[in-house]
Amino acid sequence: MKINLIRFDMKVGRNKPENIIHKENDCPFCHPEGLTDIYATDEGGIILLKNKYDVLADADQLVLVETNRCGVDMPDYTTEHMRRIVRFGVSKWREMEASGKYSAVIFFKNHGHLSGGTMRHAHMQLVGFRGADPSLFPQEEDFEGLSIVERDGVLLNAATRPRLGFGEFNLVAAPGAIDALADLMQKTVAYVCDRFKKSQDSYNIFFYHAGEKIAAKIMPRFPTSPLLIGYDLRILPSNLPEIVEDFRENYL
Repeated sequence: MKINLIRFDMKVGRNKPENIIHKENDCPFCHPEGLTDIYATDEGGIILLKNKYDVLADADQLVLVETNRCGVDMPDYTTEHMRRIVRFGVSKWREMEASGKYSAVIFFKNHGHLSGGTMRHAHMQLVGFRGADPSLFPQEEDFEGLSIVERDGVLLNAATRPRLGFGEFNLVAAPGAIDALADLMQKTVAYVCDRFKKSQDSYNIFFYHAGEKIAAKIMPRFPTSPLLIGYDLRILPSNLPEIVEDFRENYL
């Protein structure tokens, strides 16, 4: 079975800053005047810069700071700011792919201590790999699910082919429907943070290509199932129809 195996530099990883658990630690993103290797900026404190802690071998890692405010996240943003972040991030993702420097470029967000993240200040990440095989990434069938709503060129569903399980959402957007994607993403993150209390507000967002469309998976995070770790057995929750109905009634 072919896999993407990426080398992780433990020496660099041990020196990464962390302030999700140790909230007293300083936040470098709160001091933009001290940031270096900035590639691009946008209104509202949006900054794209080189990740100072390149833990992944044969890759270029970038950080996308979402806002100049610490302690807030996507549900707190205005509609325009949320749209601005997604437009900015998707455009930089596409630019990296078009550069020809990488075999694959990934775009994702960690939030909360169960997500794999270390910094509390809201941010996303872009990583360009020179050796990863994108054919091993999730395929179009991985975005199937129970439909929640379809609006302005974007389908939102509850995944029936989850990566992890216990409640996972897919967004599939037609080309040009970036603002509608951002709107439904904001609602989905609000739902995840409000309704999945055991995740302690930890979640991930992963962006993908689904043919000509853009897809995103939004996953509340819990301690990972041993069935997944040991046997790649994924969990489909029995209450998925109830999740769909609750989302429709209370968040749309």
